[in-house]
Amino acid sequence: MPDVVADGLRVLFCGINPGLMTAATGHHFARPGNRFWPALHRSGFTPRQLPPSEQRELLTYGLGITNVVARATARADELSAEEYREGGRELAVKVARLRPRWLAVLGVTAYRAAFDDRTAKVGPQVRTIGESRAWVLPNPSGLNAHWTPAALAEEFARLRDAAEQE
Repeated sequence: MPDVVADGLRVLFCGINPGLMTAATGHHFARPGNRFWPALHRSGFTPRQLPPSEQRELLTYGLGITNVVARATARADELSAEEYREGGRELAVKVARLRPRWLAVLGVTAYRAAFDDRTAKVGPQVRTIGESRAWVLPNPSGLNAHWTPAALAEEFARLRDAAEQE
């Protein structure tokens, strides 16, 4: 799955890993039930809701997308602890090279596993990745019923506000 990245982004969003539909289409967060694109728009990151096929337009807003683990699976729980750790190491190298202001990992479980931080919670993190600040966002998958679409957009907006302060 190709990354949507450039040097010096405001925010680099980081999914857990590509789902099967994402891998088949080549578009991040392609499954219709995924709430990433609606949350991105409702939070004010984009002026309209982009379809996954327009993912490269994110770069015009200083935003990008990558994943912790490159391997596509039907569900994130199919990934091993070692895949998360290796993905975290590779992500740290990528972030140090690209230098986004913020790395936003979409899923607290993924962040904890990738960066060996069992106490991480949704929100800004103390840790930096290279020179980039880290923020954990809720997983936007439709399977994550703990977060309503409105609450998800509110958390994305908290990150947007922080990114605009810098």
